Amino acid sequence: MDADAQKRAAAEAALDLIEPGMKLGLGTGSTAKHFVDLLGAKVKDGLNVICVPTSQATRVQAEALGIRLTTLDDEPALDLTVDGADELDASLRLIKGGGGALLREKIVAAASGGLVIIADESKLVENLGAFPLPIEVVPFGLAATRHLVEMLAEDAGCSGIITLRQGLDGKPFQTDGGHLILDCAFEAIPDPDELDQILRFAPGVVETGLFIGVADMAILGGPDGVSMIEAEDEDEDDDESDPAA
Repeated sequence: MDADAQKRAAAEAALDLIEPGMKLGLGTGSTAKHFVDLLGAKVKDGLNVICVPTSQATRVQAEALGIRLTTLDDEPALDLTVDGADELDASLRLIKGGGGALLREKIVAAASGGLVIIADESKLVENLGAFPLPIEVVPFGLAATRHLVEMLAEDAGCSGIITLRQGLDGKPFQTDGGHLILDCAFEAIPDPDELDQILRFAPGVVETGLFIGVADMAILGGPDGVSMIEAEDEDEDDDESDPAA
C-alpha cells in the first residue's frame, strides 16, 4: 500500500464518524481531498450534511461533488472537522499549513466540537520540525517581521533558514486571506508549545502552523491498515496526579 493509498484508507475510516445531519469542517490538502471525494460519494447516495470548507480549493472541490456548503457566519458551531497534517507527534501536536490554509483551518477547527486528523503513517514523528513550519504573516513590514520571527525562534531554541513561500507562478504565494507565508526550516522544535507562544509576540504574525491542544484524534493509514491516536483526557490526568481525587 503506497502513501496515497494509506491516505485514502485513513479518509475512509474517518467517514465512519460522520452521521446524518452533521455540520462539518472540511480540511485542505492531499489527504483531506480524499475525504471530500469520499464524502461527496456519500452525499450522492443521500447523506445529509452541511459543510464549511477551509480553503477556496476545498470549496471548489466540494461544490463540484454536490456537497451542501455554508459559512461560519451562518453556522458558527460545527460538530466535527476532518483535516490533514504535515506532521504530528504522539501528543497530537501538529504542524499544518503546507497547503497554505493554516489560518482558516485553525478558525474552523476552533469552531468545531472535535478535530480529527487523517494522514499516512509517515506524518507521525517523534519530534516536530523536520517539515518546515509555516507562519502566516501580513505583507506590510515583511522583512522586519521575518527578522523578528528569527530572533524569537532563537529564544525558543530554534534556528534555520526562513524563506518566503513562492507560488507556481514564481510570485510570492498568497493565502485566501491575502497574507504571505514564511516557511521556517528549523529541522527540530525542542518545545512546540513555547515556540507557538513566543511567536505571537511578533505583531506581523497572523498565525503559526503549530496546532497545540486542538486535535482530538488522529487516524493514520499504514502498510498494515489503519491505526488511531486519541487525545488524553485532561480531567483523567488530573485525577491520576491528585491523591485526593
